Amino acid sequence: MRICVMAKHRYPAGGTGPSGGHIFDLLVRGLAELGHEVFYGPQLGTAAPLPQGVVFVERPVWDVDIVHCRNDQDVHREAQRRGIPWVASCHADLLKTWGRDRSAATSNWIYVSQTLARTYGSNRFVRNGIDPAEFVFSRTKHDYLLFISMLRFASRKGLDTALALSRMLNFRLVVAGACDDVEVFERVARQCREADVEFVGAVVGRKKAELFAKARALLFPTELNEGFGLVLAEALMSGTPVICSNNGACPEIVTADVGFICATEDDYRQALLRLDEIQPDACREKALREFHYLRMATDYVIEYRKEIANAFCGHD
Repeated sequence: MRICVMAKHRYPAGGTGPSGGHIFDLLVRGLAELGHEVFYGPQLGTAAPLPQGVVFVERPVWDVDIVHCRNDQDVHREAQRRGIPWVASCHADLLKTWGRDRSAATSNWIYVSQTLARTYGSNRFVRNGIDPAEFVFSRTKHDYLLFISMLRFASRKGLDTALALSRMLNFRLVVAGACDDVEVFERVARQCREADVEFVGAVVGRKKAELFAKARALLFPTELNEGFGLVLAEALMSGTPVICSNNGACPEIVTADVGFICATEDDYRQALLRLDEIQPDACREKALREFHYLRMATDYVIEYRKEIANAFCGHD
Protein backbone atom coordinates (compact mmCIF):
# COMPACT_ATOMS: atom_id res chain seq x y z
CA MET A 1 0.00 0.00 0.00
CA ARG A 2 1.19 3.55 -0.78
CA ILE A 3 0.56 5.80 2.21
CA CYS A 4 1.16 9.53 2.66
CA VAL A 5 1.33 10.68 6.28
CA MET A 6 1.41 14.41 7.07
CA ALA A 7 2.22 15.88 10.50
CA LYS A 8 2.90 19.28 12.08
CA HIS A 9 6.12 18.84 14.05
CA ARG A 10 9.83 18.60 13.25
CA TYR A 11 11.14 15.03 13.00
CA PRO A 12 12.03 13.52 15.39
CA ALA A 13 9.38 14.86 17.74
CA GLY A 14 10.49 16.51 20.97
CA GLY A 15 8.81 16.74 24.35
CA THR A 16 7.25 20.18 23.88
CA GLY A 17 6.04 20.01 20.26
CA PRO A 18 2.53 19.31 18.96
CA SER A 19 0.87 16.41 20.76
CA GLY A 20 1.05 13.11 18.93
CA GLY A 21 4.26 13.92 17.05
CA HIS A 22 6.23 10.98 18.38
CA ILE A 23 3.24 8.70 17.72
CA PHE A 24 3.29 9.72 14.05
CA ASP A 25 7.06 9.12 13.93
CA LEU A 26 6.57 5.59 15.25
CA LEU A 27 3.58 4.99 13.00
CA VAL A 28 5.48 5.67 9.77
CA ARG A 29 8.33 3.51 11.01
CA GLY A 30 5.91 0.69 11.76
CA LEU A 31 4.15 1.01 8.42
CA ALA A 32 7.49 0.78 6.61
CA GLU A 33 8.51 -2.24 8.68
CA LEU A 34 5.25 -3.89 7.66
CA GLY A 35 6.29 -3.47 4.03
CA HIS A 36 4.26 -0.46 2.95
CA GLU A 37 5.54 2.42 0.83
CA VAL A 38 5.45 5.44 3.11
CA PHE A 39 5.77 9.15 2.31
CA TYR A 40 6.16 11.34 5.40
CA GLY A 41 5.71 15.09 5.61
CA PRO A 42 6.53 16.54 9.04
CA GLN A 43 5.64 20.20 8.48
CA LEU A 44 8.75 21.62 10.18
CA GLY A 45 11.19 19.37 8.36
CA THR A 46 13.69 16.85 9.72
CA ALA A 47 16.65 16.99 12.07
CA ALA A 48 17.65 13.35 11.62
CA PRO A 49 17.36 10.64 8.96
CA LEU A 50 13.91 9.10 8.65
CA PRO A 51 13.42 5.39 9.36
CA GLN A 52 14.42 2.99 6.60
CA GLY A 53 11.71 2.77 3.96
CA VAL A 54 10.16 6.18 4.81
CA VAL A 55 10.53 8.95 2.21
CA PHE A 56 10.51 12.61 3.31
CA VAL A 57 8.18 14.92 1.39
CA GLU A 58 7.67 18.67 1.77
CA ARG A 59 4.07 18.53 0.55
CA PRO A 60 1.46 15.79 0.24
CA VAL A 61 1.90 13.06 -2.34
CA TRP A 62 -1.41 12.47 -4.08
CA ASP A 63 -0.51 9.36 -6.10
CA VAL A 64 -1.20 7.15 -3.10
CA ASP A 65 -3.83 4.77 -1.78
CA ILE A 66 -4.59 6.87 1.28
CA VAL A 67 -3.60 10.09 3.06
CA HIS A 68 -3.28 10.21 6.85
CA CYS A 69 -3.02 13.49 8.79
CA ARG A 70 -3.87 15.09 12.13
CA ASN A 71 -7.43 16.19 12.75
CA ASP A 72 -6.29 19.85 12.91
CA GLN A 73 -4.68 19.86 9.45
CA ASP A 74 -6.35 20.95 6.21
CA VAL A 75 -4.62 18.29 4.10
CA HIS A 76 -7.80 16.22 4.06
CA ARG A 77 -9.71 18.94 2.20
CA GLU A 78 -7.48 18.62 -0.87
CA ALA A 79 -7.48 14.82 -0.57
CA GLN A 80 -11.26 14.86 -0.53
CA ARG A 81 -11.39 17.24 -3.51
CA ARG A 82 -9.14 14.86 -5.45
CA GLY A 83 -11.19 11.82 -4.46
CA ILE A 84 -8.33 10.25 -2.47
CA PRO A 85 -9.27 8.26 0.64
CA TRP A 86 -8.09 9.92 3.86
CA VAL A 87 -8.17 9.51 7.63
CA ALA A 88 -7.28 11.89 10.45
CA SER A 89 -6.02 11.00 13.92
CA CYS A 90 -7.67 12.67 16.91
CA HIS A 91 -5.62 12.53 20.12
CA ALA A 92 -7.78 14.53 22.54
CA ASP A 93 -11.26 15.66 23.45
CA LEU A 94 -11.29 19.03 21.72
CA LEU A 95 -14.08 20.36 23.95
CA LYS A 96 -12.69 19.38 27.35
CA THR A 97 -9.01 19.93 26.56
CA TRP A 98 -9.05 22.99 24.31
CA GLY A 99 -12.58 24.37 24.60
CA ARG A 100 -13.19 23.74 20.89
CA ASP A 101 -16.32 22.47 19.20
CA ARG A 102 -16.46 18.72 18.47
CA SER A 103 -18.69 19.30 15.45
CA ALA A 104 -15.71 19.35 13.05
CA ALA A 105 -15.37 15.58 13.48
CA THR A 106 -16.22 13.38 10.51
CA SER A 107 -16.50 9.64 10.01
CA ASN A 108 -12.90 9.68 8.72
CA TRP A 109 -11.52 10.57 12.15
CA ILE A 110 -9.76 7.77 14.02
CA TYR A 111 -9.42 8.17 17.77
CA VAL A 112 -6.62 6.98 20.04
CA SER A 113 -8.90 5.03 22.38
CA GLN A 114 -12.34 3.48 22.39
CA THR A 115 -13.27 5.90 25.16
CA LEU A 116 -12.41 8.94 23.05
CA ALA A 117 -14.19 7.47 20.04
CA ARG A 118 -17.36 7.06 22.11
CA THR A 119 -17.06 10.70 23.20
CA TYR A 120 -17.47 11.60 19.54
CA GLY A 121 -20.15 9.00 18.84
CA SER A 122 -17.74 6.86 16.80
CA ASN A 123 -16.49 3.29 16.96
CA ARG A 124 -13.25 3.91 15.05
CA PHE A 125 -10.12 3.85 17.19
CA VAL A 126 -6.51 2.73 17.20
CA ARG A 127 -4.75 2.82 20.54
CA ASN A 128 -1.35 4.51 20.61
CA GLY A 129 1.83 2.48 20.41
CA ILE A 130 5.34 3.01 21.79
CA ASP A 131 8.79 1.58 21.17
CA PRO A 132 9.94 -0.92 23.85
CA ALA A 133 13.56 -0.04 23.06
CA GLU A 134 13.01 3.45 24.49
CA PHE A 135 12.26 2.04 27.93
CA VAL A 136 14.02 0.00 30.60
CA PHE A 137 12.28 -2.94 32.24
CA SER A 138 13.02 -3.42 35.91
CA ARG A 139 11.61 -5.71 38.59
CA THR A 140 13.54 -3.79 41.25
CA LYS A 141 11.75 -0.67 42.45
CA HIS A 142 12.81 2.29 44.56
CA ASP A 143 10.73 4.04 47.22
CA TYR A 144 9.10 6.78 45.12
CA LEU A 145 5.96 7.29 43.07
CA LEU A 146 6.31 9.20 39.81
CA PHE A 147 4.14 11.99 38.43
CA ILE A 148 5.07 13.08 34.91
CA SER A 149 3.28 15.26 32.37
CA MET A 150 3.65 18.22 30.07
CA LEU A 151 3.85 20.95 32.70
CA ARG A 152 1.51 23.24 30.80
CA PHE A 153 -1.24 20.73 31.65
CA ALA A 154 0.15 19.60 35.03
CA SER A 155 -2.70 20.93 37.12
CA ARG A 156 -5.35 19.38 34.88
CA LYS A 157 -3.35 16.14 34.83
CA GLY A 158 -3.75 16.00 38.61
CA LEU A 159 -0.57 17.56 40.03
CA ASP A 160 -2.44 19.29 42.87
CA THR A 161 -4.08 15.99 43.77
CA ALA A 162 -0.75 14.15 43.60
CA LEU A 163 0.90 16.67 45.93
CA ALA A 164 -2.00 16.48 48.38
CA LEU A 165 -1.97 12.67 48.35
CA SER A 166 1.78 12.62 48.95
CA ARG A 167 1.30 14.77 52.03
CA MET A 168 -1.75 12.91 53.38
CA LEU A 169 -0.55 9.38 52.70
CA ASN A 170 3.11 10.06 53.43
CA PHE A 171 4.85 8.70 50.34
CA ARG A 172 7.83 10.05 48.41
CA LEU A 173 6.80 11.70 45.15
CA VAL A 174 9.02 12.64 42.21
CA VAL A 175 7.57 15.13 39.70
CA ALA A 176 8.94 15.40 36.15
CA GLY A 177 7.95 17.25 33.04
CA ALA A 178 8.95 19.71 30.34
CA CYS A 179 7.61 23.10 29.30
CA ASP A 180 8.82 25.79 26.92
CA ASP A 181 7.14 28.47 29.07
CA VAL A 182 9.61 29.51 31.78
CA GLU A 183 6.89 31.00 33.96
CA VAL A 184 4.92 27.75 33.98
CA PHE A 185 8.06 25.72 34.63
CA GLU A 186 9.03 27.89 37.60
CA ARG A 187 5.50 27.81 39.02
CA VAL A 188 5.45 24.00 39.05
CA ALA A 189 8.95 23.87 40.54
CA ARG A 190 7.82 26.26 43.30
CA GLN A 191 4.70 24.16 44.00
CA CYS A 192 6.88 21.11 44.46
CA ARG A 193 9.35 22.88 46.75
CA GLU A 194 6.54 24.17 48.93
CA ALA A 195 5.08 20.64 49.14
CA ASP A 196 8.53 19.18 49.95
CA VAL A 197 8.36 17.08 46.79
CA GLU A 198 11.31 16.37 44.48
CA PHE A 199 11.04 18.13 41.12
CA VAL A 200 13.41 16.90 38.41
CA GLY A 201 12.11 18.92 35.45
CA ALA A 202 12.48 17.68 31.90
CA VAL A 203 13.66 14.10 31.49
CA VAL A 204 14.45 12.42 28.19
CA GLY A 205 16.19 9.32 26.90
CA ARG A 206 17.89 7.06 29.39
CA LYS A 207 17.11 9.35 32.34
CA LYS A 208 13.40 9.20 31.62
CA ALA A 209 13.53 5.44 31.08
CA GLU A 210 15.30 4.87 34.42
CA LEU A 211 12.86 7.14 36.25
CA PHE A 212 9.92 5.10 34.96
CA ALA A 213 11.62 1.76 35.58
CA LYS A 214 12.60 2.38 39.21
CA ALA A 215 9.32 3.95 40.37
CA ARG A 216 7.07 1.90 42.65
CA ALA A 217 4.17 3.21 40.61
CA LEU A 218 3.10 5.94 38.24
CA LEU A 219 0.60 8.29 39.91
CA PHE A 220 -1.80 9.78 37.36
CA PRO A 221 -4.84 11.37 39.06
CA THR A 222 -5.87 13.23 35.91
CA GLU A 223 -8.95 15.43 35.85
CA LEU A 224 -9.14 15.47 32.05
CA ASN A 225 -11.21 13.33 29.73
CA GLU A 226 -7.97 11.63 28.73
CA GLY A 227 -7.84 10.63 25.08
CA PHE A 228 -5.26 7.95 25.90
CA GLY A 229 -2.67 8.89 28.53
CA LEU A 230 0.64 7.92 26.93
CA VAL A 231 2.51 7.89 30.25
CA LEU A 232 0.30 4.97 31.30
CA ALA A 233 1.67 2.80 28.50
CA GLU A 234 5.20 4.06 29.13
CA ALA A 235 5.02 3.05 32.78
CA LEU A 236 3.67 -0.39 31.96
CA MET A 237 6.39 -0.95 29.35
CA SER A 238 8.86 -0.27 32.17
CA GLY A 239 7.24 -2.88 34.42
CA THR A 240 5.78 -0.18 36.64
CA PRO A 241 2.20 -0.34 37.99
CA VAL A 242 -0.20 2.57 37.55
CA ILE A 243 -2.40 4.30 40.10
CA CYS A 244 -4.79 6.61 38.26
CA SER A 245 -8.14 8.34 38.34
CA ASN A 246 -11.23 7.00 36.62
CA ASN A 247 -11.34 9.82 34.07
CA GLY A 248 -11.20 9.45 30.30
CA ALA A 249 -9.46 6.39 28.89
CA CYS A 250 -7.68 5.47 32.13
CA PRO A 251 -10.00 2.52 32.94
CA GLU A 252 -9.60 1.31 29.35
CA ILE A 253 -5.79 1.32 29.51
CA VAL A 254 -5.23 0.24 33.13
CA THR A 255 -6.71 -3.13 34.05
CA ALA A 256 -6.72 -4.82 37.44
CA ASP A 257 -3.63 -6.90 36.67
CA VAL A 258 -1.44 -3.83 36.16
CA GLY A 259 -2.80 -1.12 38.42
CA PHE A 260 -5.62 0.61 40.23
CA ILE A 261 -8.44 2.92 39.17
CA CYS A 262 -9.31 5.41 41.92
CA ALA A 263 -12.22 7.76 42.59
CA THR A 264 -11.70 8.64 46.26
CA GLU A 265 -8.89 9.31 48.71
CA ASP A 266 -9.52 5.90 50.26
CA ASP A 267 -9.15 4.29 46.82
CA TYR A 268 -5.68 5.82 46.52
CA ARG A 269 -4.81 4.71 50.06
CA GLN A 270 -5.85 1.12 49.29
CA ALA A 271 -3.92 1.20 46.02
CA LEU A 272 -0.72 2.11 47.87
CA LEU A 273 -1.26 -0.72 50.32
CA ARG A 274 -1.82 -3.22 47.50
CA LEU A 275 0.98 -2.21 45.13
CA ASP A 276 2.97 -5.36 45.86
CA GLU A 277 0.13 -7.41 44.32
CA ILE A 278 1.07 -6.09 40.87
CA GLN A 279 3.81 -8.00 39.07
CA PRO A 280 6.25 -6.01 36.89
CA ASP A 281 6.25 -8.84 34.34
CA ALA A 282 2.47 -8.54 33.95
CA CYS A 283 2.84 -4.82 33.25
CA ARG A 284 5.53 -5.39 30.63
CA GLU A 285 3.66 -8.24 28.95
CA LYS A 286 0.48 -6.16 28.65
CA ALA A 287 2.43 -3.24 27.18
CA LEU A 288 4.21 -5.43 24.63
CA ARG A 289 0.93 -7.05 23.64
CA GLU A 290 -1.30 -3.97 23.49
CA PHE A 291 0.90 -0.87 23.18
CA HIS A 292 3.68 -1.82 20.76
CA TYR A 293 4.08 0.52 17.77
CA LEU A 294 3.85 -2.40 15.32
CA ARG A 295 0.45 -3.33 16.75
CA MET A 296 -0.58 0.31 16.26
CA ALA A 297 0.64 0.33 12.65
CA THR A 298 -1.15 -2.96 11.93
CA ASP A 299 -4.42 -1.59 13.31
CA TYR A 300 -4.09 1.59 11.24
CA VAL A 301 -3.66 -0.49 8.10
CA ILE A 302 -6.98 -2.16 8.92
CA GLU A 303 -8.58 1.29 9.16
CA TYR A 304 -6.92 2.38 5.90
CA ARG A 305 -8.42 -0.61 4.10
CA LYS A 306 -11.84 0.18 5.55
CA GLU A 307 -11.61 3.79 4.34
CA ILE A 308 -10.44 2.76 0.88
CA ALA A 309 -13.37 0.35 0.67
CA ASN A 310 -15.73 3.08 1.89
CA ALA A 311 -14.41 5.47 -0.77
CA PHE A 312 -15.12 2.96 -3.53
CA CYS A 313 -18.63 2.52 -2.15
CA GLY A 314 -19.25 6.27 -2.26
CA HIS A 315 -18.91 6.85 1.49
CA ASP A 316 -17.93 10.41 2.50
